[in-house]
Amino acid sequence: MSGTKNKDMIVFWALMAIGLVAPLVVYPVFLMKVLCFALFALAFNLLVGYVGLLSFGHAMFFGFAAYISGYTVKVMGWNPELGILAGTACAAVMGLVTGLLAIRRQGIYFAMVTLALSQMVFFFCVQAKFTGGEDGIQAIPRRPLFGVIDTTSDVSFYYVVLAIFAIGFLIIYRTIHSPFGQVMKAIRENEARAISLGYAVDAFKLIAFVLSASLAGLAGALKSLVFQLASLTDVTWQMSGEVVLMTLVGGMGTVFGPILGAGIIIAMQDKLASFGEWVLVIQGVIFVITVLLFRRGIVGEFIAFLNRFNPPVAHDAPAGAEARPAE
Repeated sequence: MSGTKNKDMIVFWALMAIGLVAPLVVYPVFLMKVLCFALFALAFNLLVGYVGLLSFGHAMFFGFAAYISGYTVKVMGWNPELGILAGTACAAVMGLVTGLLAIRRQGIYFAMVTLALSQMVFFFCVQAKFTGGEDGIQAIPRRPLFGVIDTTSDVSFYYVVLAIFAIGFLIIYRTIHSPFGQVMKAIRENEARAISLGYAVDAFKLIAFVLSASLAGLAGALKSLVFQLASLTDVTWQMSGEVVLMTLVGGMGTVFGPILGAGIIIAMQDKLASFGEWVLVIQGVIFVITVLLFRRGIVGEFIAFLNRFNPPVAHDAPAGAEARPAE
């Protein structure tokens, strides 16, 4: 396990090194969009990949946090760091309420409850005055971060987004490799056994749900400042489906899969924008191909391929958790 963790951190710091020089060759706004959605996908993967709870409503945390962040920064005149914190905190509260209503359900029932609540949030955003309806909140200003860091420059703001993404990734990574994370995996593998061992399963699932919602809100709040816009697009059920697609394409239950999946989907949307609505059809075809050829996702299949030659020895898994090679 420690060897795997060391390899993961080597990959992470290598990605950060690449990220530091990436704006020299790639458009910074595109990179910031990838980072925001990668954090969103990582937050979603924390829930579905490590607890086994499939949410079809994560867009409500992502999109509503974007509205709160945009409103507090533009209308109330808050600094960007406070706007981001406000959006994240709001998503955490929504996650707590949603989790209390949904975690006692399992499987498709859990997914339908989250979808229904997400649709309620969507229709609220359509009607509420502070969201701007179909126009959204536009021209959100980029004020200096902490009164010092210039965010009007795309390049300088990119490094802020990269730093926040790194913090979010490390929070998730530490969570899944902690005793709490081991219990989450035990619940995913055999919830009945976890209950029989005395774990308060509902409490663990609620904490995981709130953490996932909070990080999804952080991603949404960041995106609203990157594009200086908060719109209904971010809170629709299609956005919830998009993050599911990113996670499955990259590799559900893997550390880096959601990052790769987000990069692939965002790059595809950017390069195929001229095809209009056909982009959705192309995405669907790619999803079907991925499911048929890469059942564990791209990263999941790559890890499984490597493990054929060097099988992992899981000797420190907790009671109730079965060893899995994709960690």
